[in-house]
Amino acid sequence: MIGSNRATSLDIWLIGLKNLDEDGQAIRLDDAARMSVAAEQQEFVGDPLRMMLVGLEEDTRHPYVIESGGVPVGVLTLQSGAARMAGWPHDDSAMLLRGFLIDTRSQGLGLGSLAAAAAVEEGRRLAARLGGGESGVVLSVNERNPAAQAAYAKAGFVDSGRYLGGRSGPQRIMYRSFNLPSTKVDDAHVVNYG
Repeated sequence: MIGSNRATSLDIWLIGLKNLDEDGQAIRLDDAARMSVAAEQQEFVGDPLRMMLVGLEEDTRHPYVIESGGVPVGVLTLQSGAARMAGWPHDDSAMLLRGFLIDTRSQGLGLGSLAAAAAVEEGRRLAARLGGGESGVVLSVNERNPAAQAAYAKAGFVDSGRYLGGRSGPQRIMYRSFNLPSTKVDDAHVVNYG
């Protein structure tokens, strides 16, 4: 299934690595290894390949490669039972969005907001499939990263307070309910193979 933002003609695919065979995973891991972020963003995000590898090893993590126009443009991970890592009060009440980045070559096109909205929809599906009690997706974003905060807000995430547990300084906790009415960026969907 493919989604798009009709206003900007952008499409987003979230490709779940755990749903691919070994060859498919190897291709997507190579995609992640080729991604980079700007020097000023490095303190806010980790290594894309490492994040995907860790996600494949842990049962609670679900790693995705973000693709647009047939080109890998980013990565993200959804994690169940870990919402407190973003300063949320209860681990099991929200899916955690972590390890989210858009490759330097694809930034500034609105893909971050599209992918964040798609991650919420995939979080809803994942929670239903896993039988969890999550009611939305939570993340933490560094206070010194206003571009990311704006992208999440455009995707319908609401600032839910301050979190002082981030490795790079104070964070803003942002949350979006599964029940939030659709926004323009919600035309993006998830592709699952297998």
